[in-house]
Parts: sequence; structure tokens; C-alpha cells
Amino acid sequence: MTERTWENIYELTDEQLEKLEEAESLMEGMDLSGAERVLLTMLEGAPDCIPVLSNLGYLYGKHLSEFENAVEYYNRVLEIEPDNAWARDARRRYLRYIGRD
Repeated sequence: MTERTWENIYELTDEQLEKLEEAESLMEGMDLSGAERVLLTMLEGAPDCIPVLSNLGYLYGKHLSEFENAVEYYNRVLEIEPDNAWARDARRRYLRYIGRD
């Protein structure tokens, strides 16, 4: 594992960090089903994990155009962390796409 230059504010385990990196690599390689599988498996073990919820919102919104699913994941992030500006902005964008601004 490479040395990180950012703070692990969510106190994720090394295994969680590795799985998130794997999911992000799969998304970059356009293996969207693989990324979804990794993230949903992670979510089963940590249903309130903000990085996993955010990545699922991103996957469903940006890559799969499943905007309602994206909004639901961003809603979950905001229930846990109401001041999360990134999730709020992404949710607002996808709400517009589904006509619920």
C-alpha cells in the first residue's frame, strides 16, 4: 500500500481503504459492475460509511445515469453528515435531472 498524503478522517481500516481504491480503479477502467459489487459488499459491513455511500452516489449518478439511486445515496450521506457540501451539491445536480429541484 502506498503512503497517503491525506488524513483518514473517517478512520477507515486498511482493508476498507484498499477496497475503496479497488472500486475507484474499477470505475476508472469502466468495470462498473465490478465497482458496484465491491461497494455494495462494503456497504453490507459498514452501512453508514460515508466514503462508500458517496462513491455509490457517484457511480449511480455519473456512470450509470441512475439519478434516483444517486440521490438516495447522497441523502444517506447528508443524514449522517449534514454539512457535507460535496454530497449536497451532487444531490442537487441529480435532483434537477429527475425534475425534483
